[in-house]
Amino acid sequence: ANPIRRVVNMLQAMQSKIQAEAKKEEELFDKFQCYCKTGGESLTASIEAAKTKVPGLVSDIQEATAQKEQLESDIAKATKDRKAAIASMKEAAALHDKEADAYHKESTETKANIKAMGLAIQALEKGMAGSFLQTQDGARLGLLVKQSSLSDGDREAITAFLSGGDSTSEAYAPASGEIVGILKQMKETAEDDLEEMEKTERDAVADFDKLWAAKKSEIKSLYAAAQTKTARLGEVKTNLVDMTEDLDDTKKGLGEDTKFLADLGKNCATKKEEWAARSKTRSDELVALSETIKILNDDDALDLFKKTLPSTSLLQVQVSSRDVMRHARQVLGADMRSDSRLDFISLAMQGKKTSFDKLAEMIDKLVIQLGKEQVDDEKKKEYCT
Repeated sequence: ANPIRRVVNMLQAMQSKIQAEAKKEEELFDKFQCYCKTGGESLTASIEAAKTKVPGLVSDIQEATAQKEQLESDIAKATKDRKAAIASMKEAAALHDKEADAYHKESTETKANIKAMGLAIQALEKGMAGSFLQTQDGARLGLLVKQSSLSDGDREAITAFLSGGDSTSEAYAPASGEIVGILKQMKETAEDDLEEMEKTERDAVADFDKLWAAKKSEIKSLYAAAQTKTARLGEVKTNLVDMTEDLDDTKKGLGEDTKFLADLGKNCATKKEEWAARSKTRSDELVALSETIKILNDDDALDLFKKTLPSTSLLQVQVSSRDVMRHARQVLGADMRSDSRLDFISLAMQGKKTSFDKLAEMIDKLVIQLGKEQVDDEKKKEYCT
């Protein structure tokens, strides 16, 4: 096989590979540039949203804090008022019991007095005063007269009667009528007092029942309010914790996004510069490869190489690739070089503008192959002569 053709094939493969890599890198660069644009827009939107959100969260936290303090104050007041209502109920119950005891005692005594006066009136009207005076009701009537607010004359008359006046004497008859009148008046007054006393007690009981019911309702309402506000307080505290954490996260995210956006702009600019440099380098590589392929594809390329290469002295048993390259550059730089296309090959072999390690390796192989062909040609020449 023609060694020049093999080199050309290898260079064309390198050219195709570089072009494929260029296309792949361009796709990646385009994606990165797209991210620079869309990512920047997304970050900007996120930053603006966070800047708007932070003041709102601060305001909500302040409002929730004030609501929390108000609820705590309301709960404390409701608890205090409930305790005060319970204490008030106990005081009202104690006072009601005391007043009820006093009413019971006074009403019982008044009823006994009314009974005694009624029996005295009946005894006097039946002419049986003597037997009445010997009873317990007679003694009660005497005590009642002493405590009553009667006039002196009325008290003396009844006292004389109670002291054992003879009911059979003539003097007693007219006196008994007077005493009956006084007793009836006293009895009527006592009955009026008892009625007023009972009315007052009924009103007191009704008022107590109303107070008791109102206090029970108040206590129940205060308890319900405290329970409702306690539950609400728990919700507000939970929301307050969540909003505080959200505010911290938002501020942290805002800082990170701001820094990342700044870095993104810097990184995108750096990538653009790197891509421009890389594109120029790759373009130079492709131009060099294209020119090299063009040179090697000329019909007289093989003859040109054979003419410029020395005889078997170039072929050595153990020669390094670096020595071959150096020797090849010396040959290409010899005075016999007259083809301008060899200048390009020499330039490529000197590594101008880009790396041609693979090309140098192929040239090494080409030199060895040409050396072998040179030996074969010389043997044929000796055979023909």
